[in-house]
Amino acid sequence: MIGQRLQRARKAAGLSLRALAEQADLSHTAVSKLEKELLTPSSKQLIQLAKILQVRTEYFFRPQTITITGVEYRKKSSLGKKSLAHIEADIYDQAERWHELLALYPQQPIKAFSLPAELPESITDAAQIETLAETMRTAWNLGGGCLADLTDTLESQGVMVISSQIESQNKFDGLAGLVNNIPLIVVGQSWAGDRQRFTLAHELGHLVLKGRLSDELALHEEDLCNHFAGAFLLPKAALISHLGEHRQRLEVAELSLLKQEFGFSMQGVLYRARQLGIIPHTIADSLFKRFSYSGWRTQEPFEPYPTEKTYLFKQLVYRALAEDYFTESKAAELLGMAVTNFHQLRNIEHVEPITH
Repeated sequence: MIGQRLQRARKAAGLSLRALAEQADLSHTAVSKLEKELLTPSSKQLIQLAKILQVRTEYFFRPQTITITGVEYRKKSSLGKKSLAHIEADIYDQAERWHELLALYPQQPIKAFSLPAELPESITDAAQIETLAETMRTAWNLGGGCLADLTDTLESQGVMVISSQIESQNKFDGLAGLVNNIPLIVVGQSWAGDRQRFTLAHELGHLVLKGRLSDELALHEEDLCNHFAGAFLLPKAALISHLGEHRQRLEVAELSLLKQEFGFSMQGVLYRARQLGIIPHTIADSLFKRFSYSGWRTQEPFEPYPTEKTYLFKQLVYRALAEDYFTESKAAELLGMAVTNFHQLRNIEHVEPITH
């Protein structure tokens, strides 16, 4: 168990066997044997390894209680194996802490994920995607306007959202799977909010479309999930209300304003306007070329949309602590903090105010 966790923590830290060995003043062979459990680390070595890998020593003894199944990556082919292993290790660590936290509650504090009964049993026409997105919003009482916090929306419906700190030079676009049958969606912690939200909505599309697509449409599931994401984040009625039913020209600033209101990229807004027939394809294509020529494909002009954050895990840790389900030490472990730092954070209200 220690060996497997050591390997996972090393990969999460982005260290090779040789790099960890050098920092821990061990041989490359020794670290390899520790990971294969051919050697047992001493207490001193374990403390040193934990310090290097920025984990608590308790991490090495945490039982493996989760399985992540049905994993699907949205990644570019240039994402290397080392980066992928780095991301996977981070996800497993966070998912395990999630599962451990939930297991400490006498009753589950969050609802089980389920799809609305109103959804159609089969999708045989791509045109049904618009209605499907509207049905989801209606069933979840989301209205027809902007979804202020999509992360919170999905978490309140029983989806586990993990925000990974791992950077991958924009080669990783998200991950979805099941953690002990709980839907899991992973986004980047440092991504712009509109990118996070599109990934969340896209992966929700996979959950919604699973088992409903005709054989022909199943070949285009990724495109249909993109369509669902657009319709879910920026409903048809809302876009027509803002732009009108038919336009012959759009200002770039209009796209930016809609991006800020709906948390959907400017290019996504433009694509939706073309998709819904609000603007002719020729006008949309001209604007897309302008985006390419101006370098806006990778970094759009005007203000970026704020990054979303997940607060549910921390909230449940503090809630469990207040209910005496575990100690301050366990809370610190779950949050990946030193006990002294957590104690200071928890008692911040007792800090003397600064006077001038």
